[in-house]
Amino acid sequence: MRNGTKTKKRIDRTALKLFAEKGVRETTIRDIATAAGVAEGTLYRHYASKEELASDLFVENFTALGRELAKIQEQEANTRTKLLAIIRYFCAAYDKDATMINYLFITRHGYMQKLTARMPNPYLVFRRVIRDGMARGDIPKQDPDVAASMVLGIILQVIDTRILGRRIRQRISDLADTLTAACLRVLNA
Repeated sequence: MRNGTKTKKRIDRTALKLFAEKGVRETTIRDIATAAGVAEGTLYRHYASKEELASDLFVENFTALGRELAKIQEQEANTRTKLLAIIRYFCAAYDKDATMINYLFITRHGYMQKLTARMPNPYLVFRRVIRDGMARGDIPKQDPDVAASMVLGIILQVIDTRILGRRIRQRISDLADTLTAACLRVLNA
């Protein structure tokens, strides 16, 4: 790995952490450069602006999560096992890298428009699993967008509660089966 690649990865990780903790607007280029141990000019060699850095981090990580969820659900046979597998993965991803998941779901409203219909997207994976489940008769017919929003809402609300410092003592991955059961109830599956 070239030194520039290592530096970029350090900048990316530092920015991700600061953006998740303080917010994009409240984080300055100086904050990122100082925390990453680089000069501000070094940061500009990799990104034209803080906004470009924030946007790139969102798109790169959001699509990577979508790609993984899509791959996982394809290995399962029915809606119940698909949902269980992708919710378990999603929850384990939070426990593995809460900073990244926090960043993605705290800032998503500001960067969703950067995604194209062809890009992997966690929401679209959930929607497809639900839509396909309806087509197979695993789930009663309903609006797939509303259903996917409700399912993600259940999961994200638990994560939001953890982010806000509430007393969820378990690891999020330990709640995956409970969250899946709640999602299946919401879907009437």
